[in-house]
Amino acid sequence: MLVAAREAIAYRSDLKSSSVKPDLRPADFASDFDTTLPIVGAPASSVIDELIAIAGKGLHGHASPRFFGYVCGGSMPVGAAADFLVTSWGQNAASSWESPSAAVIEQTVCQWCLELLDLPPDSGVGIVSGATVANTQGIIAARDTLLQRQDWDVFENGLFGAPDVPVLIGEDAHSAPMAGIRYAGLGLGRTKRLATDDQGRISIDALRAELEACKNPPLVILQAGQINTGAFDPFEDAIPMIHEAGGWVHVDGAFGLWAHAVPDLRDRLAGVDGADSWAVDLHKWLNAPYDAGLCIVRDRTALVSSMSARGAYLPGLGETWEPSDSTLELSRRARGVPSYAIIKHLGADGIREMITHHCALAKHLADCLSKEPGIEIMNDVVLNQVAIACETDEKTTRVLERIQQKARVYPSHGVWKGRQIIRVSVINHATDHGDIDLLIDEILDANRTA
Repeated sequence: MLVAAREAIAYRSDLKSSSVKPDLRPADFASDFDTTLPIVGAPASSVIDELIAIAGKGLHGHASPRFFGYVCGGSMPVGAAADFLVTSWGQNAASSWESPSAAVIEQTVCQWCLELLDLPPDSGVGIVSGATVANTQGIIAARDTLLQRQDWDVFENGLFGAPDVPVLIGEDAHSAPMAGIRYAGLGLGRTKRLATDDQGRISIDALRAELEACKNPPLVILQAGQINTGAFDPFEDAIPMIHEAGGWVHVDGAFGLWAHAVPDLRDRLAGVDGADSWAVDLHKWLNAPYDAGLCIVRDRTALVSSMSARGAYLPGLGETWEPSDSTLELSRRARGVPSYAIIKHLGADGIREMITHHCALAKHLADCLSKEPGIEIMNDVVLNQVAIACETDEKTTRVLERIQQKARVYPSHGVWKGRQIIRVSVINHATDHGDIDLLIDEILDANRTA
């Protein structure tokens, strides 16, 4: 463990200056890992040494302050340290009876996050692996509740012969809630895609027309933080309309919901607290280590009813909130502990300052690049996302490839409104003005020479 700890510290210490992309792709070094099943074991120290020597070739700089791809948080050091404790403690966090400390810590994280995000304080919360599972759980809770309102017991009868549950979602929604729709058995082919504007926000007129056509109460999935533009659906207009139709509103807020924690940004999400359920990542803007997210449901009973699966061998109700009652998993690590450490370390003011700082850096990036001939900023920069396009798709691709090949910074690829883009997400806790200025220099140099 000491060898691994020393290596982890050394790796983290080099993040500011090390290459941001892997040296090799899987096919280049897969043979370095002996694929023959070992019959006789090896000393633990040699196993760790081998992992360090070989795996380093294929590590991406997700934790680097110069990594701007895929909306990846940077695994804040205090969270990484707490995660090391979690692994060492080896607790199954499902039961307050079996792991009292994990349960109490995670309950505290849930209460803190509800307060930070300014969501109903008595909501049910499950700490899950990330936004895909958080969206899935919210959609399942919605499905079960909407069917229950139509006198259908999904637990006993399943979905065969069940009443219709119309599902509405924006054309520019992320893949995570789309996966949740599939996992919940609601069918992508039956899902109605709503028209969106040039920032990816749903059209209120399109929503109204679809709601009027619904014969049964619908599930409507809205978005806080479009992956390319950072835009928000018009919650204040949409949510009352959906509720008037008897529907359930679920919000995919993987990273964008964190803006609701910042008073100066909250108006961009006006009305989002009126939804019925929300999905949010902890390993994005909170910068917790992978993997951690929250499924939040206004009616805690609905979440517990859909998720709870108690075995006869488990004790009865514990003395406090049961983690497993709010998640699909029964066996899991205490993934909420690192988030507890980060919130305790930063405090609410520190978290708000970090989010505000990232949004300001994104605006600085867009303002500087927009002055360059041949570069277009494809979105209104309302959050931390910047969508950048060159004169042609071919040039955009060449510019991105050149930047990534140099590996001093790492933005990622995207497609927006039919055009290839360089997508930049400013979300790492350690990213500063110097990192953004380096990114600007790299984009300008590649654009002028590609």
